Amino acid sequence: MQAYNVFKDLAIIIISAKLMGILARKINVPQVVGEIIAGLIIGPSLLGWVQQTDFLSQMAEIGVVLIMFSAGLGTNLKDLKKTGLTALFIAFIGVLLPLIFGYLLCIAFYGFSPLGSPDFYKALFIGVILTATSVSITVQTLAEMGKLKSKLGTTIVSAAIIDDVIGIIVLAIVIGIGTGSQDTSIPIVVLKNLSFFAISLVGGIVMYKIFKKIDSRYRHTQRIPIFGLSLCMALSYIAEKFFGVADITGAFVAGVILCNIRDSEYIERKIDINSYMLFGPVFFAGIGLRTNIQGISGEMILFSICFILVALLSKIIGCGAASKLCKNNLSDSLKVGVGMMTRGEVALIVAQKGLSVGLIDSAYFTPVILLIILSSVLTPIILKMLYNKDEKSLTA
Repeated sequence: MQAYNVFKDLAIIIISAKLMGILARKINVPQVVGEIIAGLIIGPSLLGWVQQTDFLSQMAEIGVVLIMFSAGLGTNLKDLKKTGLTALFIAFIGVLLPLIFGYLLCIAFYGFSPLGSPDFYKALFIGVILTATSVSITVQTLAEMGKLKSKLGTTIVSAAIIDDVIGIIVLAIVIGIGTGSQDTSIPIVVLKNLSFFAISLVGGIVMYKIFKKIDSRYRHTQRIPIFGLSLCMALSYIAEKFFGVADITGAFVAGVILCNIRDSEYIERKIDINSYMLFGPVFFAGIGLRTNIQGISGEMILFSICFILVALLSKIIGCGAASKLCKNNLSDSLKVGVGMMTRGEVALIVAQKGLSVGLIDSAYFTPVILLIILSSVLTPIILKMLYNKDEKSLTA
């Protein structure tokens, strides 16, 4: 392919992703959904204007690393301290139950696979996809109702942050064991992951102090986000090259290291410019380019329906039950469960990583995309109904 054709592909991807993103936002659906649909339209599913290439795949990988770096930068460690063990317990159950239910769903459809076989890890990876939580829609809904800063709102947001951290650790372990590119001994993989996080903790403290000192002397200068981006790329490389841990884990850890310096929001804004304008659309539209809905089978349609039901119910039941065990009333526990059931870019990132290492097929992007759309639409509606019901009972 001629080099200049890349510019044609990028022009089509950027404009179509932007237009579909605007349309999605106008109908109260996450913008990333519009970008994915743009990829479906311009890709092999419909128009065939753009084909996935190695260059676009590499740009998409940069995009996903930047997204996870921003997610780490947006982590609020103070909020985590406020809710403490309650949020940790809710997050843990909110990861464990979807992981188990997703695995059982695959067994129901495709039969049991022996422990350690490739099909076993593929089934387990479906569960890993379901562990992801994205509460951007929940946060927006709670903010509109003036409930975001309440104890319950803080608990939901904190649990979602911890949920993502646990989910990333589970992702790193499953990929490390399931790909066969590294030593597939479970103790070795766990040891490598623990070693990475231990070294990241020690190194992170050192890097935090260095960045804090630089930040105090050169606040709001371009060198701060440039150094931050360099740390992100370095940790992404180190994580995967030396520890067999997914590069996105390294990017997320880099963001967490810098999330408490004064210029963390400034770094996030600068990183988001690149991600929003170029790398993000290439990543999300790339999901659509990799998905060919023309060849979707009746079995996959049935699997998608069951996948969505399992995804929603496992979060509601798991997080809701955990909240009830933490002595919240039934109504508040149900709100926690519903608030945690939304899925977004993290689920796509996990699925993309599974595809890149050969743990799942591109056909599984269809149920993930449908899950994001439905959970994003249903969550604000159900949450508002629950809060309105409580308010009516208080005034009655």
